This record gives sequence, C-alpha cells and structure tokens, in this order.
Amino acid sequence: MATETNTGRPTDAVAGATPVRSDKATDAPHGRALKAGSVGVLGVMFFVFSAQAPLTGIVGPTAITMGAGNGAGAPAASLIVGVVICVFAVGFIEMSRRVDVQGAFYAYITEALGARVGVGAAWLAILAYGVIQGAMYGLYGYMFSGLLAGLTGVTVPWWLIVGLTIVLVMVLGSRNVEVGARLLAVLVLLEFLLITAFCIGVLVRGGGPEGLDLAASFSPSVVLSGNPGVAVVFAVASMVGFESTAIYSKEAKNPRRTIPLATYAAVIILAVFYAFALWIVVSYYGPGQVADAARAAMQGDTSAFVLGPLSDTLGGWAGQVAGVLLVTSLLAGIIAFHNGVNRYLHSLAIRGAMPHPLGNVNRHHAPFVAARVQSVMAALTVAPFAILGLDPSLTLFPWGGGLAVLSLMVLYILCSVSVVVYFARSRTGSVLRTRVMPVIAVLLLIGLVAMVAGNFDALVGGDATVATVLMALVPVAFIGGVASTYVFSMRGPEAPEPGPFRHDAPGVGPATPTTVRNEEQQ
Repeated sequence: MATETNTGRPTDAVAGATPVRSDKATDAPHGRALKAGSVGVLGVMFFVFSAQAPLTGIVGPTAITMGAGNGAGAPAASLIVGVVICVFAVGFIEMSRRVDVQGAFYAYITEALGARVGVGAAWLAILAYGVIQGAMYGLYGYMFSGLLAGLTGVTVPWWLIVGLTIVLVMVLGSRNVEVGARLLAVLVLLEFLLITAFCIGVLVRGGGPEGLDLAASFSPSVVLSGNPGVAVVFAVASMVGFESTAIYSKEAKNPRRTIPLATYAAVIILAVFYAFALWIVVSYYGPGQVADAARAAMQGDTSAFVLGPLSDTLGGWAGQVAGVLLVTSLLAGIIAFHNGVNRYLHSLAIRGAMPHPLGNVNRHHAPFVAARVQSVMAALTVAPFAILGLDPSLTLFPWGGGLAVLSLMVLYILCSVSVVVYFARSRTGSVLRTRVMPVIAVLLLIGLVAMVAGNFDALVGGDATVATVLMALVPVAFIGGVASTYVFSMRGPEAPEPGPFRHDAPGVGPATPTTVRNEEQQ
C-alpha cells in the first residue's frame, strides 16, 4: 500500500521496501551526472513542443493527411489520438513515480519485464527518435535550400545544409540543457503565435466558401471515410516526444510534480491545438473541396497547401515569416530528438548495456560522447538519400515519420503491459490507474497499430516493398537490442543492486573514476 510522506512524495509501505530517496539523495557527483534542477514545468513542456515542431506539424504533412487520408475528417484524428495517449499516460505517470531514471521506456519496461526486454525497447526508442530526426533533417535541408534560393538566387544542395547542421546540433547537444530550453522556447512561441493568428483570421472571416462546420470534420461518418489510418499516422506523429518528459527527470525541478504536470498539459494542449488548426484549414478550403485541393498540392509543393492560405489570410509577410519559422521549427525539433537519443544512449551506457564511454558527461553535465555518436548516426541515416539523389521531402520525411510512429506505438504497448505487471507484482497502486487504464490503453493502441500498418503503403507512396522493409525494421531493432545483451555485461559500474531501476537506486550512480572533460579535451 502506498502512503505519503510529509513532503508529498509517495513511498512504499510494503515490508522490506526501501523508502524513496529525496531529490538531494539522488544527486550524483560530477563525473557522470546530468545537471539537476535546471528545468521546470514550462522548460520540459517546451522540449516536448519543440519535438513536435508545431509549424512543421501543421505545414509539413497536412496536404498528405487530407489528400491521401480522410479529407475533412483529418482534424478528428488528433483528438482521438490525444484521448488514447492520455489514457496511456495514466499508467506511464504512475510508473514514473516509482522508477526514477532518464531512460523512460527502457527503465519502465526493464523494471517489469526484465533487462533484456528493456534493452530491446530502448533500441526501438533509439530507432524511433533517430529516424524521425533523420526525417526532419531531410525536410529541413529541402526547405532551407528552397528558402536560400528564393532570397539569394543561390542554390545550395540540401545535403550540404544538413551536414553543416549536424555539426551545429552536436555542439548544442554538448551544452547544458537549460540553454537549449531557452532557445526552443522562443522558436516555439513564435510558431504558436503565427498559427494562432491565422486561425483567428479565418474565424473572423467566417471560414471559407462553405463557412464554419464542425460536423463536417468531427462526425463519425466523415472521420472513418477514405483512409483514416493515414490521418492517424500524422496525428500520432504530432504527439511524438510527449514521453520525453520522463527523460528529463534528472534535470527537472521537483520531478515528482514537474513530470506529471508537463506530460498531461503537453498532450492536451497539442491534441486540441492540432485539431483546431487542421479544422481551420478545412474551413478555409471548404469541407467539400479540401481533399481535392490537398491532392493537387501533392503534385507540387505540399507546404503551399497551408502557406498559401496563411499568406492570403494575414498578408504576404506571413508566408515569408512562416518560411523562415518552418526552417527554425524543424531545427528545434531536430535538437529535441537529438537530446532524447543522447539520454537513451547515456542511460544504457551507465547500466552496462552500451559501451561505457557513452555514459561520460562534460563539465556542462551533458552527455557529449553520446552527442557525437548520435550525430554520426544521423549522418548515416541521411547519406543514402543524398547519394541516390532522392527528394527528401517525398522519401526521407514520410518514410522516417511512419517508421518512428510504428516503433513508438509498439513501445507504448510494451510500456502499458509493464505497468500492469509491475504493480500486480508489487500489489501496490490504484487498480484503476495501474491495471484498468493500462489494459484499455493496450487495446486502443493495438487498434491504432493495425490502422497504421494497414495504411503504411499509402504513406510511402504506394510502394509495398518499401513499406514491408520499413515495418520489418521494428522487430529487427527489438531483437537486435535483446541480442546485444549477450554481448554487453549488463552490469555497468553504476548498476545498483538488486534491480537497476528502483527509486532507492541512484539515477546515474555513485562516484566513478571517470574524469570530467574540460573544454580543451572535448
């Protein structure tokens, strides 16, 4: 049975259970510790929002969502997915109160299903964050190249822009996380303001040729028309990164309050915001005409499907500003996913499931070795598309996004199963929050996975072979992670006894001989 201390922190009253340690007790020495107390609720939320890259989420996939998906019914997918993720988050947050490391899925699944399954899940997470980062790199390079050509008349290859940006992001990833939060906060606020101004403008005008009609987008018959699975893919993609709230637990101020608040707030705000913004786009074109307009845009510049109405509503300046913000939006998302992968690599290394050097941090308390390795991974993801001369906006972006969504939904299912197993074994926690809601989440997520898999070929342009290969990477990554546990010892110098992820265990371990590198040694 769980009780509460006078600090409001839950602690197990089960016989033999070790009390929850205070925040100070979990502070680790400089050698391999991330900087504690550097980010609050808003800071963590901005990392989540930047992972979505709000302007990218509206401009990038909307033409595909409505043209190849369910047309005017696309906005409802955001609300449906938001509800599913809120149900999932109930158990996720309960688990975060007991398991206190920055490994998130890896930690939770390991605690319930064992270290080997946990590492398989971590590899899935790294695959998901890595490929979606690669997808954003592709669209970023494509948009930035076009922006430069429009402003200067000089055409710079998209892959050259991406290469230079990979180096920049690696440097940012080697700095203190608070610096990144400040940068992302400015970018995200500008994006939200521009999109909100557009929405208000369309509302004031009374919509488009067919006015404002909620039923035309949110009635069941419209939502289920066409290919709703395509809309679900991008709706899930718009939420990707909400789980990163737990990854920042070691750097959050009062993590037991910060992480739950940031998680629920981020999911609700994103679901409502995306649904509303997409409905405004539908209203601008008209429910009966929006699908045809989207399909026409798919034959040329898909971003014009949203940027055109934005310029028409607010003025030509808005389209130009949006073009710049779209590039910075993508950059913000790239930085966020870079940080997420870094922390997974760092967490695996300090637990003995990855090479030990990946756990090293510098004097900024940032996992700089992981940042370098992850940057090489990003370059290898982008390189084949550059070498083969493929259009990254039509290949790398949708392929990576779809693969990431599928990988993460499998992780959500494994995590929900872990919540049920963990709390059933310990006989603690609310039955509703730790058994009923996670089971409901599993059923709902299986339904979404089926929809995504069933529409994957449409997502990649109708190529069944590409769809099959990409989907096969999900089980391959998981099996590869499990197999890797037979290579690495799984007993890092900081792995606690008896299990690696109890709250009584230090988040990043005791002092080690690892040297803190100075600027000159980095």
